[in-house]
Amino acid sequence: MHKSPSGSLGPGGLDLSQVFFKPIHNTAPPSPTKRHTKISVVGTGNVGMAIAQTILTQDLVDELALVDAKADKLRGEMLDLQHAAAFLPRTKILASADYSITEGSDLCIITAGARQIPGESRLNLLQRNVTLFEMIIPPLAKYSPNSILMIVSNPVDVLTYIAWKLSGFPSNRVIGSGTNLDSSRFRFLIADHLDVTAQDVQAYIVGEHGDSSVALWSSISVGGVPILSFLEKQEIAYEKETLENIHKAVVDSAYEVINLKGYTSWAIGYSAANLARSILRNQRKIHPVSVLAKGFYGIDGGDVFLSLPAQLGRGGVLGITNVHLTEEEAQRLRDSAKTLLDVQSQLGI
Repeated sequence: MHKSPSGSLGPGGLDLSQVFFKPIHNTAPPSPTKRHTKISVVGTGNVGMAIAQTILTQDLVDELALVDAKADKLRGEMLDLQHAAAFLPRTKILASADYSITEGSDLCIITAGARQIPGESRLNLLQRNVTLFEMIIPPLAKYSPNSILMIVSNPVDVLTYIAWKLSGFPSNRVIGSGTNLDSSRFRFLIADHLDVTAQDVQAYIVGEHGDSSVALWSSISVGGVPILSFLEKQEIAYEKETLENIHKAVVDSAYEVINLKGYTSWAIGYSAANLARSILRNQRKIHPVSVLAKGFYGIDGGDVFLSLPAQLGRGGVLGITNVHLTEEEAQRLRDSAKTLLDVQSQLGI
């Protein structure tokens, strides 16, 4: 379909929008302070599309751009979403294999990643993902030099570091989805245990998004009541093993979903949309996301991205929350950082 600058062309080159609406005289142009928000999602697999459709249903943007190397699948996904226009808030949906479509994005969400080949080492898989990011990140940075990058692809912490290096962006504008979802699973399990709503549970998992993640038991509260100190004051005995089992269930829960349905999508879709809302609406909410962690909680020895409770807003990462950690928690966090630095050194970066 051919388009004119102001609307669709009808038969004989007639601009329908000019016939359909009577013009108002002496109009002023739109206010320059009006914000037009745009998100680009790179990778339209199960995760990318779950993120895209959650963003659409939550009315977060004026424009959504989808990028993928598979042109047919990409166009099909775009059309499928566009056909839902009558049921959704008005959002312009674009799709292309060309990164120029992402121009002027406020937020770029990267979900693209190489799939593991049976028998392939994690390091080899990571190396292939680095090669992929070398094709993705520079054009995004070129077309949207003021955007915020959100990395969802796994292993998320190392790839967030790679994205930061490749983009040349300041570290506050590069974040990984990190343990935002792990923390949601954690809150769900604690809430389930106590029969309360997860929204009343304050609980964080930090560190690596993966097996070396750290559960911050010392700072868990329910309805404002710090749980561990409450149990101690009431002289209620609790087994450390019970706590460890809940954390283990968080780590295992992604594997369980993958074993059952082949991939995870809905929860990460909501998690990424939740982060997008905090950033684009400047909500200044605290999320455990993957950030440049050097210098916090005794983490030193190199530039490493891992999840810490961070305040998010229009500027990306606004600050890191000074959560009280026990010495054991702080040591586990430093161990988590060392695990990631070891992987990065193997990559030769």
